[in-house]
Amino acid sequence: MCTAATYKTKDFYFGRTLDYEFSYNEEVTITPRNYKLKFRHGIEAKNNYAIIGMAFVVNDYPLYYDAINEKGLGMAGLNFVGNAVYSEVKSDTKNVAQYEFIPWILRQCESVKEARKVLSEMNLVGTQFSEQLPAASLHWIIADANEAITVESTESGLHVYDNPVGVLTNNPPFEQQMFQLNNYMHLSSKQPTNSFSDNLQLNSYSRGMGAIGMPGDLSSGSRFVRVAFTKMNSKSGETENESVSQFFHILGSVEQQRGCCEVDEGKYEITIYTSCCNATKGIYYYTTYENNQITAVDMHKENLKGESLVRYSLIQEQQIKMQN
Repeated sequence: MCTAATYKTKDFYFGRTLDYEFSYNEEVTITPRNYKLKFRHGIEAKNNYAIIGMAFVVNDYPLYYDAINEKGLGMAGLNFVGNAVYSEVKSDTKNVAQYEFIPWILRQCESVKEARKVLSEMNLVGTQFSEQLPAASLHWIIADANEAITVESTESGLHVYDNPVGVLTNNPPFEQQMFQLNNYMHLSSKQPTNSFSDNLQLNSYSRGMGAIGMPGDLSSGSRFVRVAFTKMNSKSGETENESVSQFFHILGSVEQQRGCCEVDEGKYEITIYTSCCNATKGIYYYTTYENNQITAVDMHKENLKGESLVRYSLIQEQQIKMQN
C-alpha cells in the first residue's frame, strides 16, 4: 500500500510513500542521458533525458518505483492489485512492458501534455522482467508543475484521467477514489458552526473539529481522502527547507507503523521510505523507516552526460544525538 502526492510552492515537488512488509534493497538511482537503456520490444525513446528516482537495480537495469527527469516531470507506480490488466503484445504499435513504463515516459517527455501524446501511441503490456520478477499490478501518477494525470490499465483498456487533487493511493480505481470525496465535502480546517439545530446550544470544545469525520484508518481509500485534505489545506513554505519539510508532513499523515497492518502472521506493512523530489531543481530527498533524517541527492552534481548508472544506497539508521 502506498501514497503519492504533488505539491507546489515556488518549485514543484513530487513524491510518495512505499508501504510494504519487506524491502528489495532499493537505491536512489540516476540514469544519465547516455546510458543505454534497452526496451524489451525493440522500441526506442526519441530523447534520453536523465532520470533520478528510487529503483531496484537488477543486472544494471533500474526498475523504478518513482522518479523525476531533468525537465521536471515526475512519475510513480502504486499497487493496483485485482484491477490492473495489461494488454497482449501487438504488431505495428509501440509495446511497452509495465516494468519499463516509467523510463519510457520520463526518457522522452518534458511535460504531462507530451506524456498524453506518448500514451495515445503505445500499448502497455504484461511482459515480465524475468521468471523471478513477474509483472506487478500497478497504476501510475504522472505530474508536472501544471497538471497531474492517473494512468490505469484495466480489463476495459488503458485509461488516462485528469487528477485535480494530485494524489494517488491504491484501490479502488481512481474514478471511485475521486467520487468518494463527495462524502467529505463538509471537512474544513476551520472550526464548525452549529447547523445541527437552532434549538440546541452546541459549541466547539476543541481545535480541529472542522475535520471530524475524516477517515483515520490505514486503507487506501481512507489514505486518499486524508492526504487530499491535508495537501489541499496545506500552507506553503517560502524556503526550500520549509517546502520540503511541509511535503514530508503531508505524507506523514499516512505513514504506516510496524504492528498496525498485519499482512501475514508476524509480518507487518511499514513505510519503508518516503520520497520528496524537487522536480524543478532535480533533487531527490528521502527518509526511511528507521531514519527520519532527510537525505538529499542532487542529480545535477553528477555527470548527466555519463554512460553508467549512478547509485546511492539508502542511509537506513539514524544517529540519535544527546544534547547534554
